Amino acid sequence: MPAAPECKLSHHGRIMKCVTFLLLLPETLKKLKRASKHPGRLSLCYNILTLSLKKRMAAELYPVNDHATVQKNGTVMLSLPEKRKRSVEPVAQSTASIATTPTTEQNINNNNVEIPSWHSAHPTLQERNALMFNNEHMADVHFIVGPPGESERVPAHKYVLAVGSSVFCAMFYGALAEGDSDIHIPDVEPAAFLILLKYMYSDEIELAADTVLATLYAAKKYLVSALARACVGFLETSLEARNACVLLSQSRLFEEPELTQRCWEVIDAQAELALLSEGLTEIDLPTLEHILQRETLNMKEAVVFQAVLGWAVAECRRQGLTPTSQNQRSVLGKALHLVRLPSMTLQEFADGAAQSKILTLEETHSIFLWYTAATKPVLGFPVEPRKGLTPQRCHRFQSSAYRSNQWRYRGRCDSIQFAVDKRVFIAGLGLYGSSGGKAEYSVRIELKRQGVLLAQYLTKFVSDGSSSTFPVWFEHPVQVEQDVFYTVSAVLDGSELSYFGQEGMTEVQCGKVTFQFQCSSDSTNGTGVQGGQIPELIFYA
Repeated sequence: MPAAPECKLSHHGRIMKCVTFLLLLPETLKKLKRASKHPGRLSLCYNILTLSLKKRMAAELYPVNDHATVQKNGTVMLSLPEKRKRSVEPVAQSTASIATTPTTEQNINNNNVEIPSWHSAHPTLQERNALMFNNEHMADVHFIVGPPGESERVPAHKYVLAVGSSVFCAMFYGALAEGDSDIHIPDVEPAAFLILLKYMYSDEIELAADTVLATLYAAKKYLVSALARACVGFLETSLEARNACVLLSQSRLFEEPELTQRCWEVIDAQAELALLSEGLTEIDLPTLEHILQRETLNMKEAVVFQAVLGWAVAECRRQGLTPTSQNQRSVLGKALHLVRLPSMTLQEFADGAAQSKILTLEETHSIFLWYTAATKPVLGFPVEPRKGLTPQRCHRFQSSAYRSNQWRYRGRCDSIQFAVDKRVFIAGLGLYGSSGGKAEYSVRIELKRQGVLLAQYLTKFVSDGSSSTFPVWFEHPVQVEQDVFYTVSAVLDGSELSYFGQEGMTEVQCGKVTFQFQCSSDSTNGTGVQGGQIPELIFYA
């Protein structure tokens, strides 16, 4: 019991010493400043003095006792009494719970704390933006896309869209910015709108044949030019006779002159395939009129008239009309008078247009008189036939020859491979004929791409005994892409001996098109690059 007061007194004395030291500290610092000739030493003295003070205060106020542990490095670790521990624990728990929240973790002195989240899993800005595509997270606008009953609700982020499109920028941040959180877009297909947004979020373009036209419309509407160019490029590569008329209509609507020109090339060269395809029935009337005005359509006028009737029937159904002759004539309007009926043969007109009931009796009578009468009546139809396309010929030999023991045909195949540097349409082949006078040949010609048969035709031709070449035509011109090797073959049956080519060339320039030739493994009758059969390729360009 007597020791307790002495302990309190001793502890009180230590506190008083510390207080006295602190009171004398300012005076001590002044003396140090006056005594020092080098100002830089003041900071060092002050630090030493402060450190000494901290150590003395710690020793005086918290002497080593039963609750302290001395580490090997001299650090004193305090162990608070049990009562004080309990009072501190709730605070520690609260602090711990705060520290585990993502916001706190991400803002602790920017100390590179490893946080498992979608941010760290996707290190690039492009990846993180792509994750936000069609994502409700942080979405501040929604689009109701598609016609009523078929619409979809698509989440988006205004900033991303405004950066990628001037239309969206004006919509969200312009003078007439829309404040609605839901924006209705009934004229755009949902699939096309999602392709548009995906490009704006990630620079990725995913196009498909069944959505590319709708995507082009969306890209044009929101002035996303890069996506629009990609759509046009996709359409050009997929362009063929069956869809050329539809793409022509769309290219005129979207004002894409390059695509329009490509469509005309296909329609001119493969006119019959294009106009008899289902695609023609889907186009608008002005586009039909432009096609019928085309001077270079490479087809018979009887087939043109047949195609026009097919369009008229489809248009009647679109308008909810019964496809009678009168209604067909009504929906065609002036387009009917763009068909060059007098350019048909008399037989073609009598078997077709004259019996279609779409012409009036007066028109039918006048056209018959035009065929037969010396004085031609005035007609409401163009009378001059279309000029069509002029075929070009690529001749690959510099000379031709014949010998008594060659060139013979016994069911063997003459074949050669070729490639072009520009898209063309192969219409047929030029072949050598008999070297022993006039002769008739049966021939099967083929065109393949990487072993796949593209066209085949069986026909006959008559040679006159000269070294001239004789054309043999495919049923329809075949589209040939650039920088791809194709194989043409001919199997002839007829006179045993014929002319053959010599001094063959591996490369031939024909106008704006360059042809390259190489030997074909299909050739079993001796034809190759240097000599043989198939001297010419007949094409449109």
